[in-house]
Amino acid sequence: MSRSRQPPLVTGISPNEGISWTKVTIRGENLGTGPTDLIGLTICGHNCLLTAEWMSASKIVCRVGQAKNDKGDIIVTTKSGGRGTSTVSFKLLKPEKIGILDQSAVWVDEMNYYDTRTDRNKGIPPLSLRPANPLGIEIDKGRFPQKDLEVLFPGMSADFTSENFSAAWYLIENHSTTSFDQLKMAVMNLKKQANKKNEGSLAYVKGGLSTFFEAQDALSAIHQKLEADGTEKVEGSMTQKLENVLNRASNTADTLFQEVLGRKDKADSTRNALNVLQRFKFLFNLPLNIERNIQKGDYDVVINDYEKAKSLFGKTEVQVFKKYYAEVETRIEALRELLLNKLLETPSTLHDQKRYIRYLSDLHASGDPAWQCIGAQHKWILQLMHNCKESYIKDQKAWRCKAPQQVAFVEKLTKLVVIQLPNFWKLWISYVNGSLFSETAEKSGQMERSKKNARQRQNDFKKMIQEVMQSLAKLIRGALLPFSLREGELRQYGGWEMKSELSGQWLTHVIQTVRLSYESLTALEIPNDMLHIIQDLILDLRVRCIMVTLQHTAEDVKRLAEKEDWVIDNEGLTSLPSQFEQCIVHSLQSLKSVLDCKPGEASVFQQHKTQEDVCQLSTGIMQVFIDCLEQLSTKPDGDADTTHLSVDISSPDLFGSIHEDSSLSSEQRLLIVLSNCCYLERHTFINIAEHFEKHSFQGVEKITQISMESLKELDQRLFEIYIELKADPIVGSLEPGIYAGYFDWKDCLIPTGVRNYLKEALVNIIAVHAEVFTISKELVPRVLSKIVESVAEELSRLMQCVSSFSKNGALQARLEICALRDAVAIYLTPESNSSFKQALEALPQLLSGADKKLLEELLNKFKSSMHLQLTCFQASSAMMKT
Repeated sequence: MSRSRQPPLVTGISPNEGISWTKVTIRGENLGTGPTDLIGLTICGHNCLLTAEWMSASKIVCRVGQAKNDKGDIIVTTKSGGRGTSTVSFKLLKPEKIGILDQSAVWVDEMNYYDTRTDRNKGIPPLSLRPANPLGIEIDKGRFPQKDLEVLFPGMSADFTSENFSAAWYLIENHSTTSFDQLKMAVMNLKKQANKKNEGSLAYVKGGLSTFFEAQDALSAIHQKLEADGTEKVEGSMTQKLENVLNRASNTADTLFQEVLGRKDKADSTRNALNVLQRFKFLFNLPLNIERNIQKGDYDVVINDYEKAKSLFGKTEVQVFKKYYAEVETRIEALRELLLNKLLETPSTLHDQKRYIRYLSDLHASGDPAWQCIGAQHKWILQLMHNCKESYIKDQKAWRCKAPQQVAFVEKLTKLVVIQLPNFWKLWISYVNGSLFSETAEKSGQMERSKKNARQRQNDFKKMIQEVMQSLAKLIRGALLPFSLREGELRQYGGWEMKSELSGQWLTHVIQTVRLSYESLTALEIPNDMLHIIQDLILDLRVRCIMVTLQHTAEDVKRLAEKEDWVIDNEGLTSLPSQFEQCIVHSLQSLKSVLDCKPGEASVFQQHKTQEDVCQLSTGIMQVFIDCLEQLSTKPDGDADTTHLSVDISSPDLFGSIHEDSSLSSEQRLLIVLSNCCYLERHTFINIAEHFEKHSFQGVEKITQISMESLKELDQRLFEIYIELKADPIVGSLEPGIYAGYFDWKDCLIPTGVRNYLKEALVNIIAVHAEVFTISKELVPRVLSKIVESVAEELSRLMQCVSSFSKNGALQARLEICALRDAVAIYLTPESNSSFKQALEALPQLLSGADKKLLEELLNKFKSSMHLQLTCFQASSAMMKT
């Protein structure tokens, strides 16, 4: 026996002693969960279960039977707790013998009295019973313990009617303090009783002597008459004599026993009447008992009484019995209606539903109460779901909670279904396997009929479950995915005011809630085809969550421009690329649980349309950031926030650094954005692509390719703008500088050094170098090379435009071209080399050694005088080599 509770424990019994059939109240702990849980009750070793009445888990009322032991424990046994124990005991007292002539408050059955001490089988008349006090003196009960007396007189008894009677035990128990004179008087009383018994027998004989003698005389006279007169003459006289004798004997007997016999006849008639009343009292009182038990809720008692009455009087022909039995049927029909109403009431627990179905089954109710209950529960669950939606829609305007109203609604709705549907499903399972019915229904074949009905109604129940699942899914869609419903469904399941769409964070929370509900329903072993609609709902919610999260991410990225503080590190980068990457990573991490597939779920990217939409949104996020960079680079000077402009003080090279209190020019912003673009191309975009692949995004190569192309286009545009801003002034100053002071290549003096225009061009190039170097060292070669190309190209054009050179003019031109070429040699490109070569080819060749020597001396002089200024190019050269 499996035990789910503690064993019973008896802690009290009232009264704690008494004779057989004494009514006692037993108290204790864990005495059972109900009448059916009580399976055993013994007092002093006697089974008292038939008379037991279970009142509660701490109280039982019963009658003590004819126990074998005089004293013993009270043992209670239950199904749930097993065999119990007792901390108290009950003492069984010997009943007093009551004669047939003694007055008594109870009826005493006649019995055959016999003397067990003499082992005689002939009966002893009741009038000869021993009195309660055979010694005739006052009884004085002693205080000797009963157990001590039992040990002192083993196998003996103080009962003087017992065959094991012990006089010593009787005297100790009843006269332990009686004086010796009293005991002598008791001996005299015993002798008198013995003499009275003998005298009584003798007096009885004496009292009948006259009758005996009369009979004897009559017989003698008859005999003499027969001899003298013959038989015929005395025949009449003999007959008369015999009649007289018999009459006198009858009159004497009537006189002696008239009172006793009258009382016996009256007792017999009373007993017969009581027996008849007792037999049919059950039926006569049954209608009233049914009403009382119904009011108390003791339906089991009513059903048992009804079954008993039906077996006894169901086919009776006695009109009185028919009348009362018809009344019983009327009450039972009312009970059937009451139980059916209680069964169909909502809400109700599964335990109560099973109980009422079992009652109706035992009462042979018409129809199929179990299926009616299933139908009522189905309608009630659907009504609860729609009422839940209506209550939240009604409170839309007054909603003040932190969580959005749709989220709270989904939580409440799924909780409602998870609480109600398991009981609904378990009720159906009990209906299918027949566990709803009792043993009586099983014996009557009702269980088999129920199983047959369940098999026929499987499709109907499947439709019920599907209807509940469809309502759950459509109600959630109406709150979160209204665009997925048709117009007619939207009127039934929608009605929400969509002020703003839920964020990805709240949609993730909703998905988790629906997933937990799905797991709870799966645990009930509901077939997957019934829950397929919930899986589709979860998939649509996951897809929508990804779309919304990516859209919100694009908005967050767009707002990054407002967070640009223009503070650069020693690599010329602001925090913007890092913020962009963190924004993407945070967004993807928030989608991790959504992208992960739970058991039974499909990938969100299984549909081609979803892949395209996600790819487009991801590309859009990258493009938004690129647009953000372009917006920052073209921002007017007046709109630029330069209050926080600074460089990393940890950088060892602070040449040309921008101080916190300086203004930020458009050229500097262009350089910072260009530096960020370079970093994005080499690092950030690649990292983001890896994060996309890590989270199983599709089309990552396409996203990266499009983003890279757009970024490179922006970088090239910004670079050209910067070069134009810096190169044009330098290039434009060359021609005026060359021909300053009406300089003429045909008529000029011997060169004495590089003219100032070239020095100014170099200083301007050095200024550009300083500006770029301050922002980003890595941009220096790229920028300087392009500027040198522009300067070389312009110088080549100018040289090619000169019609002719004098000897000194050719030497002066070669000196300046070579000086510029050697100064920026580190930044020369094939294009700039080609331009310098074309410029030199436009000059006449130096033929004399003196001219070559002079050119070399002047170049060395130039380099020596400009050594300090040209040092920046040497530092850049060392940096480029490393």
